[in-house]
Amino acid sequence: MVATPFRAPATSESVLRRGDFIAPVLHEIHRVIVGQDYLVNRLLLGMLCNGHLLVEGVPGLAKSLAVKSLADTIEATFKRLQFTPDLLPADLIGTMIYNPADQTFKARLGPIFTDLLLADEINRAPPKVQSALLEAMQERQVSIGGETHPLSPLFTVLATQNPIEHEGTYRLPEAQVDRFMMKVVIGYPSQDEERLIMDRNTIEDPVLPRKLATPAAILEARQAVRQVHMDEAVKDYIVRLVFATRDPAAAKIPELAPLIAYGVSPRASIYVSLAARAHAFLDGRDYVLPDDVKSVSLDVMRHRLIVTYEAEAEEVTPEKVIAQVLDRVPVP
Repeated sequence: MVATPFRAPATSESVLRRGDFIAPVLHEIHRVIVGQDYLVNRLLLGMLCNGHLLVEGVPGLAKSLAVKSLADTIEATFKRLQFTPDLLPADLIGTMIYNPADQTFKARLGPIFTDLLLADEINRAPPKVQSALLEAMQERQVSIGGETHPLSPLFTVLATQNPIEHEGTYRLPEAQVDRFMMKVVIGYPSQDEERLIMDRNTIEDPVLPRKLATPAAILEARQAVRQVHMDEAVKDYIVRLVFATRDPAAAKIPELAPLIAYGVSPRASIYVSLAARAHAFLDGRDYVLPDDVKSVSLDVMRHRLIVTYEAEAEEVTPEKVIAQVLDRVPVP
């Protein structure tokens, strides 16, 4: 099959104008935190695509500060919940409280009713709590006492995992992890960033972010992202990438077949398409390039691809397999 050549359309200012707030918001966030450009970019991608993020990184990498700073700059509400082994679903979604004055029950809403929720160390909570959170992420609503309560239109979850400490944790089932749009892996800052972080936290007064946008601007930008043009050749490219993880031999990468137990789910193609559009939008374009697809594919696919025991024994990670797929599948 010969790939259709890619053609970029003319730029439409009406779509891009809805992203005018992004550059000032990014500048304001970086007045507060040092580095973590990648995390902030992925946070914005998640919000623009109405998707949730699973972030893996050691403690102290400004995950909470990044989310709170973003919430402050767009006038959104923010809550942080520390997941622990004794956490109950009611601690997350809320419960019914009896009022003796009028002898009635009233719903007390939990911390999940916010715009941005930081679920810190999600794998420390028991499966019932994880399921309650992931169900709310999927359905965008919560039932308490037989009554349904819709969540915020801006509702976005940033769930974190500690990659180095596994005692007292519960493994997230693949079916639940699949509901996260992206899994983002972040690392330590550079030496220059570390020096600046040290100075800011020991010498200077804390910088408070200014409010530069509104939740309405984010919701409008979401509509603009869906209007970003994606050429048919780029759509075919996404499908070929996804199918290469399911049938590597058909994609002319037969050496990957013994390494892959299960390829990525259909959610991967949906989220790669959305994330690529958002990536182009953040870059000031109203059309998607193949490079946009390659930029977001690793984060969208890494938690959806399951390698075999043989691959694990040879220390072949999903990231290595995806890198080979991106390298070998022809680009339009």
